[in-house]
Parts: sequence; C-alpha cells; structure tokens
Amino acid sequence: MRFTAGTTAKRKPVRLPLVGMIDVFFLLLVYFIVSTTLAIPEDELSAALRQQSEESASDLQPQFVEVLAQGGSVVFKVGGQQLGSQEDLRELLSQLPKEAGVFLQVDDAAPVWAAASALQACHDAGYEKLTYVTPE
Repeated sequence: MRFTAGTTAKRKPVRLPLVGMIDVFFLLLVYFIVSTTLAIPEDELSAALRQQSEESASDLQPQFVEVLAQGGSVVFKVGGQQLGSQEDLRELLSQLPKEAGVFLQVDDAAPVWAAASALQACHDAGYEKLTYVTPE
C-alpha cells in the first residue's frame, strides 16, 4: 500500500495572535509592581508589631470560667465563687469587664449541655471573645 498526499488544499501555517499575550504580560507586570510597592517590608513589620503591643497593653485579664461536675450536678466556678445555675453565671459575668474576654474550661466529667449553657451565659452577658480551654 502506498499512501500519498492527495491534491488537498495546502495548509496555512498557524499564526498566534500576540496581542492577547502582550496584554496579559503587562497586566502581570503592573500587578507585581503595585503589590511590591504596597507591601510593608518585613524588617519594619516586627518593629511595628512591637510598637502596637506596647501602646495597647491592657491591665485587664480575661475571666476564667470552669464547668465542673460535682455529685451529679453541675457547678460553674468563676474566681472563688461557685454558682449553680446558668442565670447566676450570666448575672455575675454581666457585672465584670468584657474587653479582655472569657476563657471557658470544662471538666471531662461535665456533660455537654453544661458547656453549652456556660457558653450561652457568656454570650448573653455580652462577651464577644470566647475561648475554649482544654483541661490540663
């Protein structure tokens, strides 16, 4: 068998339009120029963070709430006070400063609903910064 090219029309060489590629190249060039001029140099970044932390140093410490299971009941402990209900916890937390937030630590033996009610009491008291801390 012999294969030969027929008398078909000659193919024109494919010509890629470079206008689109030039546009993409210039857009990337502009992006990298703008992003490097707007970024803070890394050697100045750590100094800026140190200055900010010195200016905003606060004497407030976050509240520490413990949820404990004692004898089949749940006890909420804030500082030295032990509270037996979610309402008592909410009332006590609403009287304390809220800027620093609250840490919540739940005992392993405490039920899940107790942790959820403590979180809800903190939220109802007006705390926006809630942090769940695992027991040691």
